[in-house]
Amino acid sequence: MSEAMTLIAQISDLHIKANGRLSYKKVDTQAALLRVIETLNRLAQRPDMVVITGDLVDFGTAEEYQTLRLALGQLRLPYRLMPGNHDDRQALRAAFPDHHYLQRGETLNWQGQVKGVKLLALDSSVPQQPWGYVDETQLQWLDEQLQRAPQLPTLVLLHHPPFACGIEHMDKQPLRNPDALAAIIQRHPQVERVLSGHLHRSVQARFAGTLACVAPGVSHQVAFDLAENGPANFVLEPPGFLLHRWHATQGMSTHLCAIGDYPGPWPFYDANGLID
Repeated sequence: MSEAMTLIAQISDLHIKANGRLSYKKVDTQAALLRVIETLNRLAQRPDMVVITGDLVDFGTAEEYQTLRLALGQLRLPYRLMPGNHDDRQALRAAFPDHHYLQRGETLNWQGQVKGVKLLALDSSVPQQPWGYVDETQLQWLDEQLQRAPQLPTLVLLHHPPFACGIEHMDKQPLRNPDALAAIIQRHPQVERVLSGHLHRSVQARFAGTLACVAPGVSHQVAFDLAENGPANFVLEPPGFLLHRWHATQGMSTHLCAIGDYPGPWPFYDANGLID
């Protein structure tokens, strides 16, 4: 892979159950995680980093995190974790003591750099609540980190998207102070993306002068229903992940990638350069 290019894969909302138990009596989330790991491991252009934007497990138990850790042991790429509203900070820390970026402070904020791209993760989880929030201390930390490296293209990550998506039952559990986050982001034009999960769908919106991107779920998706008072349902649509590509001269692009095996690829032309 060209030194001018950086690839960061984003997966989200794993909802791992302990020992392969089914979620909602239908969804094998452990098998789904293993499928995305297999897909990532065989990519011809290997990501430089995998970021996992929250809801790592379903109930925040030690057994679930051990199941998660065992599965991630098969990932042949470096990865970083961050919590969502289904996670427990202390249980996560205990299960991954070698992930030193998780061991600092009350909230699990962290920063890193991957081949010239800066990563800034905010812990938007609120214990025992489905909605998210980033407090004043976190926002100050974000502002300071952005001021230190204004020349580096930057991805800001948090579990809860900072915008409404129109799926009502998900919009009832939002990031509760998106305007405060926007006030920081809009002062720093090097922020190329704000990355989130939580919605179990691929959704994008303009936010604070940049692009906010939500990754689809690794296993199940939230049903697409924009009706007022629509029911809270899930569907087994094809799962996916996002691949964020930074190029030194071409900038940032984001690809929605499918998980699993599908027919093809086939050439558009035959051996004579003709279309049949």
